[in-house]
Amino acid sequence: MPSRPVGATLDGSRKSYDVGQQQKPTAVSRSIWAYAYEMDPPQPESRLTAIRDFLDRAHADAKQGARTWEGRFVVEQQITHILIVSDDPGQDSEVNRNLEAGLRDLEAGFSRTAPLAVVEDSTPPEVEGS
Repeated sequence: MPSRPVGATLDGSRKSYDVGQQQKPTAVSRSIWAYAYEMDPPQPESRLTAIRDFLDRAHADAKQGARTWEGRFVVEQQITHILIVSDDPGQDSEVNRNLEAGLRDLEAGFSRTAPLAVVEDSTPPEVEGS
């Protein structure tokens, strides 16, 4: 039976979505991906409070679901970046759509870079009875 974790939305509400069949942990080798949203012109931090709160909720939801997804601001004089680190290179997920909707609501012009594999994480299997 598929699990139905709860995901963050920009307005702070929660929404369930299917993520597929849960499997017993085994030795896993997985890539971690990074990509960025770039806002030009740069946005003042005071305008980004709702986005920052959304990023925090989305990270907590991913962590609870044993996934990797985290967004961090990198504010520069010429451009504002949101660096995303994820265990999935797909950029059409619900969390990305919600983030992009929030950026459009701010009327912040933005673009998104292509995902780049940055590290391969080898996680040992859990030992039963430990």
